Amino acid sequence: MLNNKDKIFTNLYGLESFELKMAYTRGDWDNTKALMAKGPDWIIDEIKNSQLRGRGGAGFPTGLKWSFMPRDSIKNNYLVVNADESEPGTCKDRDMIRNDPQKLIEGCLLASYAMQAHNCYIYIRGEYYNESVVLEKAIAEAYDAGLIGKNACGSGWDLDIYVHRGAGAYICGEETALLESLEGKKGQPRLKPPFPANKGLYGSPTTVNNVETIAVIPTILRRGASWFSSFGREKNTGTKVFCISGHVNNPCNVEEEMSIPLKELIDKHAGGVRGGWDNLKAIIPGGSSVPMIPKNICDDVLMDFDSLSAVKSGLGTAAVIVMDQSTDLVKAIARIAYFYKHESCGQCTPCREGTGWMWRILEKIAAGDSSSAEIDKLLDVTKQIEGHTICALGDAAAWPIQGLFRHFRDEIEERLKKGSFAA
Repeated sequence: MLNNKDKIFTNLYGLESFELKMAYTRGDWDNTKALMAKGPDWIIDEIKNSQLRGRGGAGFPTGLKWSFMPRDSIKNNYLVVNADESEPGTCKDRDMIRNDPQKLIEGCLLASYAMQAHNCYIYIRGEYYNESVVLEKAIAEAYDAGLIGKNACGSGWDLDIYVHRGAGAYICGEETALLESLEGKKGQPRLKPPFPANKGLYGSPTTVNNVETIAVIPTILRRGASWFSSFGREKNTGTKVFCISGHVNNPCNVEEEMSIPLKELIDKHAGGVRGGWDNLKAIIPGGSSVPMIPKNICDDVLMDFDSLSAVKSGLGTAAVIVMDQSTDLVKAIARIAYFYKHESCGQCTPCREGTGWMWRILEKIAAGDSSSAEIDKLLDVTKQIEGHTICALGDAAAWPIQGLFRHFRDEIEERLKKGSFAA
């Protein structure tokens, strides 16, 4: 269990003001100039050594991603922060922005300097209106204090930060669709290559990182890569903010050590499963796009990238959605399927057509008007979508359905035979 002294987000619950004067008391902006004086190479190497992996879902090594950025480009380099938090079950970035925004702003300065970017855009979800207001106020305070802008922190480096509100499209959480939206175009993913590090925003080298990824940078640089990498397991290091919702006694966001056992995470911080651990049916461990896992796997699995991948699921955004024995799993996944159908940008045929097919078949199964052959057809459609689209939304739509039938097909078929699906 993570000690309070090792927590990065000490105001996650908003017990103190988000204002700059209070952020100073929490250790933000403590001698940032000295960190920058060590140079971009030192910053990137320290992030590499910390083994920090992206906290937005993909889990790509952050330092390695930064190293792809050319620092001798004749074009402007850009840092773009992805605050388009739209994954069902996920609300960690929201709390960071409204309660601890200076950590994000300081992280933007350090990351931008490491990648030699003079401009940073924070793309925030359109529905996060109150959070965008807080962020704008926090940025204004940082400008007034000389922490960003011309000669940021007295370092000689200039950085401007802009907040851009999205229009509520889930697809804009995909990094290239986000860049298209920032440029004023329809939010549709781009083909890769070219990758954003070569040709991103306005055709210039660009790195897109999640809010949590950037917000932990200052603390890692102050306390050292070895401190951060001491938590968790090899290649699954550091602290992580988990979002726990569903059938628990105390839904919450909590910062914990990576690789904490899933059962311990829920029992210690969420008050346990409603009705006790034995009443657990299944858990979606990383937001709606990852496959669910049944209770027998939940008993022992660790909450990190590699442990969840080994059981054919994923850490994703670390949004833990708990479902007890009262849950109709087919209806739950049908609801998720409808979300992906609704949010598909329509660019790729497998996703545009396939998400609707999957949702309609799931609705038939949920109504009890189906058969084993139809389940086979549904799984066949998921395989035709998975891996055949420009971005990962197709995979995100297919995987929850695959997870449902991987673990609960026998139970669902038995219910279909008995007709117990009927209302």
